[in-house]
Amino acid sequence: MPIKIPNRLPATEVLQRENIFVMTETRAMTQDIRPLQILLLNLMPTKVDTETQLARVLGSTPLQIELELIAPGGHVSRNTSQAHMLAFYKSFEEVRERTFDGLVITGAPVELLDFEDVDYWPELCEIMEWSKTHVHSTLHICWGAQAGLYYHYGIPKVPLPQKLFGVFQHTVEEPNFILFRGFDDDFLVPHSRNTTVRREDVEAVPGLKILASSPEAGIYAVKTDQCRQVFLMGHAEYDRDTLRREYMRDLTAGVNIQLPKHYFPGDDPNQRPAMTWRSCAHLLYANWLNYCVYQTVPYDIREIEQGVRTSD
Repeated sequence: MPIKIPNRLPATEVLQRENIFVMTETRAMTQDIRPLQILLLNLMPTKVDTETQLARVLGSTPLQIELELIAPGGHVSRNTSQAHMLAFYKSFEEVRERTFDGLVITGAPVELLDFEDVDYWPELCEIMEWSKTHVHSTLHICWGAQAGLYYHYGIPKVPLPQKLFGVFQHTVEEPNFILFRGFDDDFLVPHSRNTTVRREDVEAVPGLKILASSPEAGIYAVKTDQCRQVFLMGHAEYDRDTLRREYMRDLTAGVNIQLPKHYFPGDDPNQRPAMTWRSCAHLLYANWLNYCVYQTVPYDIREIEQGVRTSD
């Protein structure tokens, strides 16, 4: 089944070349089906890349998805044109009265700031509070996961002595949990961050469960009861070249950046990186959509506000 995305969104052409079934708004008007309503809060500076990456993994399932995009109001993106933002993005005010099957909150390159010093922190807190009554399951990514754990549970982020940068091996700690159904014991995920959360802080909170972790990268996946909230510390959705682009960007800017670990063949940045996490990404997002959203969400989306679940 396809993912429905706005007419003329740049991701459309990219995903069609990859044989991923996308459906524009115009075509969707002819369909008589209740698609899953997924809201993407895009906090990344390279918004077009992030839209494409997440549309790719969300659209590779048998479920029909309707993807809508929002960004913080009052925050001007320096890396994405205003024409693009006006054409494809809504404000939170435009969607706050609605309910959604799923919400994805992306990462953001603001992790060295205190949460309260981020200019859109008040609005993000409002969205996270709203999600508890208007969203069936919320998926938080990287800084978005750290922000969610801090807002909902008071878990602080902790600076790392060196940026965690590369592709790292992870182990499934709860193999029977639905989010990692079908996974091998070990899997790979890219990371690119300067902060982390401590295992002992997560384990001290009743209702939080660590699902997967890495000896090098630490905690990767955390969930709440009934999978209403999922927190992912890495970037399974990243493209093959995302870490390379980040590395070259920082080199060009004169940043003291180390080579991403376990990424370039022979640690040679002139070599094409191997795509070693694609199957993990597609299975992870398919499991979230199927088991955390589709299998338990009510058909009448308005019943989400009453906490209705079809099964557990």
